[in-house]
Amino acid sequence: MKSFSTIAFALLLVAQAAWSQQRRPKTNLEEEEEDYSTITTYGITTNTNSGLLGGLVFRHSTRLENELFGRRQYRYLGLDLVNVRHPKELSQSSNTGSRFTPGKQNYLFVLRPQYGREIILSNRNNEEGISINGILAVGASLGILKPYYIQYQVRPGVVRTEAYDPVKHTDLGNILGSGNLLQGLGNSKIIPGVNAKIAFSFELSAFRSNLTGLEVGFLTELFSKAPVIIPFAENRSLFTSGYVTLFFGNKK
Repeated sequence: MKSFSTIAFALLLVAQAAWSQQRRPKTNLEEEEEDYSTITTYGITTNTNSGLLGGLVFRHSTRLENELFGRRQYRYLGLDLVNVRHPKELSQSSNTGSRFTPGKQNYLFVLRPQYGREIILSNRNNEEGISINGILAVGASLGILKPYYIQYQVRPGVVRTEAYDPVKHTDLGNILGSGNLLQGLGNSKIIPGVNAKIAFSFELSAFRSNLTGLEVGFLTELFSKAPVIIPFAENRSLFTSGYVTLFFGNKK
């Protein structure tokens, strides 16, 4: 619910800024449109299948000579690394005050290389305004299913860090917290998949060659089998999500 609210709020802010820009009269100098060969950005993202910080993203777009429907277009290359959570995940405090997620057996990290097209829908003029781009991209999804480690009290005074086992670790009172995020990375399993997204990029900048902005979109992802994140809950192979990315970068 919080992620949906974040996306809706971002859309409202962008819409208000775009409306204000359209109503402001343009000077002759501002009629000059930007013309760049490449766009490179990096940023942080949140989505409806993650927490507040969903992951990291990178994109590189290269201008193509031919236009699409009379619009300038770019070849889009992207790379995302995100954390996908189960809808039933709900962390709680242990007896020591540390946080852990009951029933969680695995993390699901996804590496997404993407290829597609970025189309200029509304160009930014001179050094002010908003540039609105449309993005269509598809790609592979490399699901990394990493064991979730907990600190478990096997007997009074003896605490071990172990991969969560729903059969073995039945007493929630003995779970004292979660383990290190990188623990057990070598025991991860790979689940391949595919993804597709549609998005709008809203670019703002104080200088013509540098940019900041928001990318707002929707993504569908399908894995070859259902990643087991919480064993005693329904685990699905198809995920859909809305997302917001805050990015920074430059144009050349």
